[in-house]
Amino acid sequence: MGSMQRYDEHARARRVEEPPKPTGPADRTPFERDRARVVHSAALRRLAAKTQVVGPQTDDFVRNRLTHTLEVAQVARDLARTIGCDPDVVETAALAHDLGHPPFGHNGERALDQLSESCGGFEGNAQTLRILTRLEAKSVDADGRSVGLNLTRATLDAATKYPWSRAEAAAAHGSYADGTPRAGRKFGVYADDLPVFGWLREAAEPGRRCVEAQVMDLADDVAYSVHDLEDGIVAGTIDLRVLDVAGERAAVFDTVRDWYLPGVADDELAEALDELRLLRSWPTAPYDGSRMALAALKNLTSDLIGSFCTSVREATRKEYGDGPLVRYGADLVVPRDTEVAVAVLKGVAAHYVMRADDRVAVLERQREVVTELVAQLRLLGPDELQPAFRADFSGAGSDAERLRVIVDQVASLTDASAATWHARLR
Repeated sequence: MGSMQRYDEHARARRVEEPPKPTGPADRTPFERDRARVVHSAALRRLAAKTQVVGPQTDDFVRNRLTHTLEVAQVARDLARTIGCDPDVVETAALAHDLGHPPFGHNGERALDQLSESCGGFEGNAQTLRILTRLEAKSVDADGRSVGLNLTRATLDAATKYPWSRAEAAAAHGSYADGTPRAGRKFGVYADDLPVFGWLREAAEPGRRCVEAQVMDLADDVAYSVHDLEDGIVAGTIDLRVLDVAGERAAVFDTVRDWYLPGVADDELAEALDELRLLRSWPTAPYDGSRMALAALKNLTSDLIGSFCTSVREATRKEYGDGPLVRYGADLVVPRDTEVAVAVLKGVAAHYVMRADDRVAVLERQREVVTELVAQLRLLGPDELQPAFRADFSGAGSDAERLRVIVDQVASLTDASAATWHARLR
């Protein structure tokens, strides 16, 4: 059964109807067109200069937001194909999932959320929806207002990781890398984007994610649990052999509970770690940077991704059978042992990279840059904004709306351009 049979007219609809293209492949599906629009977007290109874990300018090897995004897209497409989702829908959602990240990644997100309290806060996933449906120039409605990339309903829904507003979001748990309590909530739409959110979620059960969004989210978790670990090993900040030391293992387990799985018991985490260490590719010797060591590390990442995705595919197929699984006809089944194993790997990277003392100092300076940049733009006014945002500012009807425009401008910047703007405006 082809995608156009599995996804009905409602799923293939765009907010603004578009006539058939007079040029280009006549048999290209709406979802293939969606993918092309994201691939060619400026927002995707900017991810090449945005932080993943450490700044993209610090090392030629470490991942940036774009390389992470491409890896998520590859994992997501393969998993989608094996469980019967449309691969283009899921891959496009994966390509789009981090578009809303501001400069300095989650750290910049933290600063912008605090600064934008009066206009509804800031959240990278809500910003992604705003980019896809408003800020990224591609299509306009009958009144000449931007509708962003004008993607199909199915694709927009698949890119919606948190299908609820800030008011509906659960309270944050755990702490930031510097030990202060987390305050930012996870949500997927700002108040002034609720009309398009209502359109894309039409007929969906409140708060429930479509299976394509679940595949995208799992691929994101798997990719960064494995690849952040790889980056840390190559950088010399992670040595998996330290997990043999009881105190080190306990500290990692505390980070897992604080950041990812509140309440998970030590015994369950230890069992998951022991299972991971049974992999033939699990390192037993120190990483020395040789080609043999690099190959062994690549084998480890491949084995981990394959193991996680295979367990999810088999569990989902056991629950739903062999037919195609699309939209709200199924939920991805993630076995508990797989969920805990992924969390353990994320905890290792979080503990030895994100919580490192030298890293905490860098994070503080990054937040200062974002905070001072927003303050300067509020003081200096719209003349300092890029033309598209200047027009948005002129059309804003309240202080809250004008602050949102400034936040949109700052969020669009790369790490390097944020630093450059900050230096210039000061």
